Amino acid sequence: MDLLEKEELKMLIQRREGPSVSIYMPTHRAFPETKQDPIRFKNLLRESEEQLKAGGLRSPDAKRLLKPAKALVKDGLFWQYQADGLATFISSDLFYHYHLPLKFDELLVVTDRFHIKPLLPLFSHEGLFYILALSQNEVRLFQCSRYSIREVELEDVPRSMSEALQYDDPEKQLQFHTRAPAAGGGRAAMFHGHGVGKDDAKNNILRYFQQVDQGLRNILKEELAPLVLAGVDYLFSIYREANSYPHLVEQGITGNPESLKAEELHGQAWGIVEPQFLKAQEEAMAKYKQLAGSARASKDLKEIVPAACEGRIDSLWVAVGVQQWGFFDPDKRTVHIHAEPEPGDEDLLDFAAVHTILNGGTVYAMKPEEMPDEAPLAAVFRY
Repeated sequence: MDLLEKEELKMLIQRREGPSVSIYMPTHRAFPETKQDPIRFKNLLRESEEQLKAGGLRSPDAKRLLKPAKALVKDGLFWQYQADGLATFISSDLFYHYHLPLKFDELLVVTDRFHIKPLLPLFSHEGLFYILALSQNEVRLFQCSRYSIREVELEDVPRSMSEALQYDDPEKQLQFHTRAPAAGGGRAAMFHGHGVGKDDAKNNILRYFQQVDQGLRNILKEELAPLVLAGVDYLFSIYREANSYPHLVEQGITGNPESLKAEELHGQAWGIVEPQFLKAQEEAMAKYKQLAGSARASKDLKEIVPAACEGRIDSLWVAVGVQQWGFFDPDKRTVHIHAEPEPGDEDLLDFAAVHTILNGGTVYAMKPEEMPDEAPLAAVFRY
């Protein structure tokens, strides 16, 4: 799998019957470096088995649990098509693996819940945005993060101008077709009918875009994410006239999007939205510094963990590559912290970050030296 959705994240953080094994490792995209990856994975599975047995699982049960993952070791095709990192999750009822564009440090965690903190950059301030690739011949919508892009299936959205206008204003007896691309990269529209001229052509494009916008309302109705438009220059002003989505970005990707692959669109769009995300991060950090020492901000793990579960965190900073073992008792709202992992423990930093994301807060995964107040966890509360 190459994409990890928030719904899957929700499933991964649930406690499971029996142990859960989380494995992270760096992988390689090209031969001969790819030869070392299955060896590294095999060694991590061997270590997983030892940890499972040390935790009380019988040897046959540990082997049975890891059997689906062990089958990957000899799958040559699997190791030929890797990204920068491999995340693997194994339990008695689930076996998932993700090829991801993140260079993980090697990590093995065996507890009663999957460990997801290394995945936080996929869901943190390198946040969600959309690309609308629009021409007279094609409409494509992409949902993106800093590290991923996927095409969104469109319903109730015309796929082209000809489709949009097929049954529109039949009294005009309008016919539509396209000719070869013009010098600017876009396809020139040609209309034949009664009294069709330059104004009629623009009006038809506007009506087409109004139908596109109307269809997108159902998809983007509750979103706050930036929307980047990709298209030839002269279509931008017409689409803005039709647009009702309040987060359409002023700058767009110019040129004929039909000739651009998804990855090329993603790269150009990220260059447009990255400054917005960085500005939001800087503003959030300034807010934390302003509120530090008050009841609206904290670096105390015992305050932050309950607040994360209750949906009270607006912004959370969490140090990557650091663990704090313990557990949270939701009935008593108490946090128990241990120097070393004990049975039933989990990484409380991971726990707080996951619940912040699931409750609509923003998480910033930071290097330890970049953390505010040099703490492994810091938060601004909503109330």
